[in-house]
Amino acid sequence: GEESLILLDGRHEFPFSFQLPQEPLVTSFTGKYGSIQYYVKAVLERPAAPDQSVQTELHVISHIDISSPALLTPVLRSQEKMVGCWFFTSGPVSLSAKIERKGYCNGEAIPIYAEIENCSSRLIVPKAAIFQTQTYLASGKTKTFRQMVANVRGNHIASGSTDTWNGKTLKIPPVSPSILDCCIIRVEYSLAVYIHIPGAKKLMIEMPLVIGTIPCIGFSSRNSSITSQFSMDMSWLALTMPEHPEAPPNYADVVSEEEFSRHAPAYPPPIDCEEQLCCPVFAYIQEFRFQPPPLYSEIDPHPTDVEEIQPVSFML
Repeated sequence: GEESLILLDGRHEFPFSFQLPQEPLVTSFTGKYGSIQYYVKAVLERPAAPDQSVQTELHVISHIDISSPALLTPVLRSQEKMVGCWFFTSGPVSLSAKIERKGYCNGEAIPIYAEIENCSSRLIVPKAAIFQTQTYLASGKTKTFRQMVANVRGNHIASGSTDTWNGKTLKIPPVSPSILDCCIIRVEYSLAVYIHIPGAKKLMIEMPLVIGTIPCIGFSSRNSSITSQFSMDMSWLALTMPEHPEAPPNYADVVSEEEFSRHAPAYPPPIDCEEQLCCPVFAYIQEFRFQPPPLYSEIDPHPTDVEEIQPVSFML
């Protein structure tokens, strides 16, 4: 039969624990148009008075291991743009960029390898940025929100000159891990390298990123020591940003609305490795330095961890 428990006046605490469901739970997330939240609710039933209840939020992390083979492959993109104004064409601006792997963790500095050749008559400025794309799906409709979370600026490149980024670093701020397997909310990241060309549209290439929770031990000790602290640091849950000397520009300042619609599809494509290079990391510079980029002409008409739960208290 049921045991009866008579509580005297005063404060009573009842510590408890329970097992989460076996199926994977989506990482907790609060975004622009929606959120994924978990709560623990306790109810005190009183025979001669209304029930009393309290609830507390429960943060859940669905781990992403950066050591998986799909996230360790390098990513390369190349593009060339003809710079012209009406009937005058000054020459192409070509851009090749590469990152060592697709997966990174919070706090890591991403080394960027790039080559920029300026054959136009204009002074150009290369930049790189990390973008977060939030996709919301409900009732057959899709809504997308995209924002820049970190950026870095390169040197000016004069007409007829080239510049090489031999591991230019861009640090990942405290952001939510990627959410890729949820049917209502997706959180994806990309690293964009782009060039401001006065008098012409911007040249921009993007490489997919996956922000994980379990760092890759096989890379530099500096990055590993930084990212190994992730499991103890939950600051990303509040989506707080570190202090920057200069606030990053809005996405609208980087690309036009026409380019935004082209670079942010209504439903982001699933992860695939077809466009990634399956080669040793140490060979990346020689591999893309001598590979001609595809032509692009602007004037062409055609297991789940949970933080510890505090005891629930009632005042009678």
